[in-house]
Amino acid sequence: MAAPAKIRKQADALRREIEQHNYYYYVLDDPRIPDAEYDRLFRELQELESRHPELIVPDSPTQRIGVGPTSGFAEVAHEIPMLSLANAFSVEEVEEFDRRVRGRLGEEAVEYVAEPKLDGLAVSLLYEDGVLVRGATRGDGTTGEDVTHNVRTIASVPLRLRGDGIPRVVEARGEVFMSREGFRVLNARQEERGEKRFANPRNAAAGSLRQLDSRITADRPLEIYCYGVGRFDGKARPQRQSDMLRALRDWGLRVSPEVRRVRGIKGCVEFYEQILARRADLAYDIDGVVYKVDRFDHQERLGYVARAPRWAIAHKFPPEEEITHLVGIDVQVGRTGKLTPVARLDPVFVGGVTVTSATLHNQDEIDRKDVRVGDTVIVRRAGDVIPEVVGVVKSKRPKGRRRVKFKLPSQCPVCGSSVVRLEGQADHRCIGGLVCAAQRRGAIRHFASRRAMDIDGLGEKLIDQIDDSGLIGDLADLYGLTAEDLEGLERMGAKSAANLVSAIENSKETTLARFLYGLGLREVGEATARVLANEFRDLEALMKADEAALQAVPDIGPVVARSIHAFFREKRNVDVVHKLIGAGVRWPTPPARAAAAQPLKGKTFVLTGTLESLTRDQAKERLQERGAKVSGSVSSRTDYVVVGADPGSKAVRARELGVEMLDEEAFLGLLGE
Repeated sequence: MAAPAKIRKQADALRREIEQHNYYYYVLDDPRIPDAEYDRLFRELQELESRHPELIVPDSPTQRIGVGPTSGFAEVAHEIPMLSLANAFSVEEVEEFDRRVRGRLGEEAVEYVAEPKLDGLAVSLLYEDGVLVRGATRGDGTTGEDVTHNVRTIASVPLRLRGDGIPRVVEARGEVFMSREGFRVLNARQEERGEKRFANPRNAAAGSLRQLDSRITADRPLEIYCYGVGRFDGKARPQRQSDMLRALRDWGLRVSPEVRRVRGIKGCVEFYEQILARRADLAYDIDGVVYKVDRFDHQERLGYVARAPRWAIAHKFPPEEEITHLVGIDVQVGRTGKLTPVARLDPVFVGGVTVTSATLHNQDEIDRKDVRVGDTVIVRRAGDVIPEVVGVVKSKRPKGRRRVKFKLPSQCPVCGSSVVRLEGQADHRCIGGLVCAAQRRGAIRHFASRRAMDIDGLGEKLIDQIDDSGLIGDLADLYGLTAEDLEGLERMGAKSAANLVSAIENSKETTLARFLYGLGLREVGEATARVLANEFRDLEALMKADEAALQAVPDIGPVVARSIHAFFREKRNVDVVHKLIGAGVRWPTPPARAAAAQPLKGKTFVLTGTLESLTRDQAKERLQERGAKVSGSVSSRTDYVVVGADPGSKAVRARELGVEMLDEEAFLGLLGE
């Protein structure tokens, strides 16, 4: 039974609305509705088409899901060849290109269209009467492969063109690519499935587009930017490349927002330098920029040489990947105790600079890539990103000669403390947080912070000066500083020095929870420090506790227990703790743990807005003293939301979920104040 006319009109209207929003999202980068509303429209169309299959048309937005495997790709002969471009690797070569162009045209200056050169896979999209009828790869430029089913799954490829002046036949040409974020997500999924990771976004994009099963392609985060046309059978063909790109964009095809029309060699070079400076900030990989003579009549006059046009050239960036020799592996210790293996390399020019070292990230990455000293390795440097070793050229590894696998040390190379790797984490860390010179500045910053010992005036720059001067060797030495010691530092007068010494002295009066938090035990935040203080009440008992005793504490799991136990197993950490107590740091004994002392135990609170009688930190502390948990976001598991003046979106979320909200008076009453 045919669908009623009303239903047909409804389906047509939904298709038009969805495609209009696709245009806003993919072409204009200006979404007009939330994702949830788009999903609602899409589901509504799906439901209509499922109830009335006769409504399904090939260019419906719902028809991007892909089809089952095919036996292979059919060949596609390009009526107009998809030519490659000549390359320029220096400004001088671009200047020579411009000189040749101007000489052949007899022009003093030429206008060019400049755009980023995407590192993807070139394709052609053939539209007849505005409907996508074929997608093909570039192949060898003359013959490609029919990948129609696959390109139809790419959300930014319109299945039907929009707007006015659409030619009867138009073949748009562009580059299919994968963004860096899409690539990251794809590789994370590959790992979850136990499947092989992709080497780089270009390989991932090329492999995804050439899947015989287009359902796999549909699951991959592919995108496209169009850069020109092949066939064009229409009455009003634009006269310039820039106008053609504008027309493609108006018809719903995605064009790079970075495209610019520039004048002469000066404009070309300025564009190159701007894009090179922003290269690392772009969402996708590029390996240069392309300059094309803007006027089509000029392009026709210039013609072609061999398999490349005379009217265009690719200005390549310095290579981001090079091959060199790995001389050795050093281990660096960061301010948080993390051990990072660093490759020492034979100097190599990559990404515009000479590189002599590159990160190997962690032991898992070394094992996965099978990196060994003496190997020939591939080094990558993208923009300002730290150079990294991305792989080994194993074909250059001598046969018959065994190279020892590298393992991170079990003792810290800086302080000799034990190195541990907590369960479920990739990083190895030095546990000598209070004695390791590599961690000293970070340890002092944390110890002096407002929520820890609250030493007013001891900021980052001053800590750096104190450390550089050699005045302290560990945290406890802070309490031995005198005004005379500090007056010798830059921008530290007598009054400032006296104020800081006074602030250090005042910090001696604290709480056990603050002191524990200030020690910087890994995995121990404020809430955990408070739980530990309430449970153990005695610092010595806590320091002597084994992992089993620690795990018996509420909310302390095996990872946190192992971290705490490892910290206090390092004798030198314990020595510094005793030294701090000997310097006068003290706290009252926490009250005995009892149900009456924690009337809000098991309850979760969220704070929003400004309270008159308490600061946010004070309100949080009051709640935690009474056993409550304080969360930063509202969920169905939230028991109360405390609402002060000028509340934010948390109050809105609480109303949506039906969570009980307390004003300041009700909150203070609940606290018993």
